[in-house]
Amino acid sequence: MQRQSAAGGASSETILNRKGMFKDRKDAAQQLAKALEKYKDTGAIVLGIPRGGAETAYYVAKHLHADLSLLVARKLGHPTNPEYAVGAIAEDGSVYLNPEAQSGLSNEMIAKLKEQQQKEIVRRVQALRQGEPLPALKGKTVLLVDDGIATGSTVFAAIRMCRHMGAARIVVAAPVSGRDKKRELLDEADEVVILETPDFYTGVSQVYYNFYNLTDEEALEFMNQWKKEIP
Repeated sequence: MQRQSAAGGASSETILNRKGMFKDRKDAAQQLAKALEKYKDTGAIVLGIPRGGAETAYYVAKHLHADLSLLVARKLGHPTNPEYAVGAIAEDGSVYLNPEAQSGLSNEMIAKLKEQQQKEIVRRVQALRQGEPLPALKGKTVLLVDDGIATGSTVFAAIRMCRHMGAARIVVAAPVSGRDKKRELLDEADEVVILETPDFYTGVSQVYYNFYNLTDEEALEFMNQWKKEIP
C-alpha cells in the first residue's frame, strides 16, 4: 500500500537532518523505548492508545520486554465541529471534559456525545482486542503510549481509567506533544516522557517524515505480531 509522506516533496535525507524529526512511527517508537529504558524487565504494562499508538506501543513493549495491550478511548467531538474535542471517554466510562471546550453545551448534549462514542468503543474493543479484557492493572506500573499528543483528551481519559483500575504508577509516553499539554499531563500522570515539544506545534504529523492513519486491521496486526513473539 502506497502511503503519502506528511512532509511534501522534500527528501527523507533532508527531513531527517532537521532537528526533532522522525522517519516514521517505528523510528520514533524505538527512540521512545530507549528513553523508557529504566522500565525494561520490570513487569510494567504498555497500553497503546489506538489506532496510531498501537504501532508505537508495539515497539516500546518489544524493547522493554513488557506486556502489551490497547486501551480504547474516544474523543468527544463538538456537535458543530467534530474535530474540536470537548473531551474524551475511555472504555470503562471514565470521562475527561475540557472545561473551556464544553462551555455552552448542555448536560443532555454531552450525554448524547458520550452515548455515541460508547457504541464505537464497543466496536473497537472487539476489532482491536478481539473482545479480550485489559490485563489487570492493580498495583502495576502502566505506560500509556501514543504516537503523539494533540489535544490530549483521549490520554486524560485513559489516565483516569487506569487510576480507577488501581494502577500504582502511570507514565504517559509519546514522541511529541505541545509544551502546554505536557505541563497539563504532569498534573495528572506520575511521569511524562515526551521526546519533542516543538516551538510551533501544529499537530502530531509535523515531526514525522512518513505519517499516515492506521486502519483497524493494521493496528490489530501489531497485536497479533506481538502475541507470536512473546515467550
